Amino acid sequence: MQAGWVVKGVLLILLIFSVACWAIIFYKYRVIRLARIQSNNFLKVFWMDHPLNTLIRSAKQYSASPISRLFEAAYDELNKIMQKEALLKKKSQNSEAHVEMTGITETMGIERIKRALNRATISEITRLERSITFLATTGSTSPFIGLFGTVWGIMSAFRGIGARGSASLAVVAPGISEALVATAAGLAAAIPAVVAYNHFVRKIRVLANEMQNFSSEFITIAEKYLEK
Repeated sequence: MQAGWVVKGVLLILLIFSVACWAIIFYKYRVIRLARIQSNNFLKVFWMDHPLNTLIRSAKQYSASPISRLFEAAYDELNKIMQKEALLKKKSQNSEAHVEMTGITETMGIERIKRALNRATISEITRLERSITFLATTGSTSPFIGLFGTVWGIMSAFRGIGARGSASLAVVAPGISEALVATAAGLAAAIPAVVAYNHFVRKIRVLANEMQNFSSEFITIAEKYLEK
């Protein structure tokens, strides 16, 4: 291939983009697939109504699950609240003060658990979304990078025509065909990136919805624990 240095540079950039995209695609596929499988397994255990102190062992077993990490964060917060409530019970001297303090602790405790779940959810979604923005960037920019290489290659081909003083097909065709390779390379890098990005975003959205549902259910369970 006798393409100019600009076109070769464009092709090199697109090759780097493409290799990086495929590395991200294989890695994120494995991570998200494992997160989905382990989340489903943990939820099966969770819905069996085991005590929370036994569920924490299952959560550590399914460490790749974002939902199990949500559970760990919320369970730690609930433990702190219950320990604080136990101290307040010991310090309260009369039943009326105890009832009032318990009500305040329960309300504040639920808010603290909600905040812990929200922080954990944001953290898990951010972790799942890490690197996939590169796929979106590649999908949106690669065709234009390839087009730039094509335009530059065609310009070079026409300059060659002017220098030779001949516009025959034998002179024009090689330069233009080489220039069009850049556009093809841009599309080859962009199409898998866009398809993979949309696929991963859809899977992450499903996991995010499951995390939201789990958070609501855990808050209901926490309210029952704090009422005891």
